[in-house]
Amino acid sequence: MDPQQWKQWHAEHERRLADPHGFLAVTSLNFLTDEPQRFADAPGSWSTGPDGVVVDLAEGETLTVDGATVTGRYSFGVLAERTGIDAVSGDAVIEVAKRGGFDIVRPRHPDHPLRTRFRGVPAYEPTAAWVVAGRYVPSGTPRQVTVGAAVEGLEHVYESPGRVEFEVRGTPLALTVFNGRAPGELFALFTDETSGVTTYAANRSLAIDPPDADGVVVLDFNRATNLPCAYTEFATCPLPPPENRLPVAVEAGEKIPYEHLAVA
Repeated sequence: MDPQQWKQWHAEHERRLADPHGFLAVTSLNFLTDEPQRFADAPGSWSTGPDGVVVDLAEGETLTVDGATVTGRYSFGVLAERTGIDAVSGDAVIEVAKRGGFDIVRPRHPDHPLRTRFRGVPAYEPTAAWVVAGRYVPSGTPRQVTVGAAVEGLEHVYESPGRVEFEVRGTPLALTVFNGRAPGELFALFTDETSGVTTYAANRSLAIDPPDADGVVVLDFNRATNLPCAYTEFATCPLPPPENRLPVAVEAGEKIPYEHLAVA
């Protein structure tokens, strides 16, 4: 394991987190209903129904969607789960998305104090001891796994193609894994004995490169990251499935964020 590569990776991870319209810029989380609602941090009156999300913009209010300026009544249509559309309002982005079966509006303002005061993410020093070989065990037929969310009453459903088995200090362990962003990639949501002590209590995420021809994978826990809910109350992050509570202390990866410690 190359500590310099880890530092470069972590710096890039922090850069994405602090993007002008990233999760640290979110100023509210609003669940839409069939009753039109106005929000202090976004233009328009918002509602949803069988035909999807609609915004009614008052005189003088505009949004930019896909590069085009819209006024009056505008329909975003029916959104698929875990998809979204970004509408621009001045220097803000108004995220219109579907999470856990609910249509939401989540404005993102670059001048939000959570973002402007961001000072990086504390993490354990990387060590080769937490780069662990594992074996991917496909389940044959991918199964739908329902997990809880950082927002009470919300649930997420992910497709799990199998699990990864590995060993830490002589203890056999396993993680239910989900499909990652690119074909063949996997990721796991987990907690462990450090959760709520030195690492964020609710969850951490670990990206896993595609298995090789023999099903071998590498679990680099130095790259275990916090989800957005570790920083902001306006995230709808999934929680790990119960079986992904590891009975060991994974003293690697990202720790409790400074922002969370400040309000704890």
